[in-house]
Amino acid sequence: MTLPDILRLLAAILLIAAGVWQYRRRARDPENASYGSQSGVLLLAVGVILAIYALGGLDYRPSPSEIERAR
Repeated sequence: MTLPDILRLLAAILLIAAGVWQYRRRARDPENASYGSQSGVLLLAVGVILAIYALGGLDYRPSPSEIERAR
């Protein structure tokens, strides 16, 4: 794992932690206190996508037939 990958993974962890914190923070209005935060959900989603990217889940890996065709 290279340094940029480690930094991406660290950023993903920070985004996920911020998303959990934002989501768990309740609304000040008691009427909406049972709802989570939409921005917290967005931070979680971006953090998970960034973590998948940092761990190499979105890297292109050609199939055996594509390798054979390229020869």
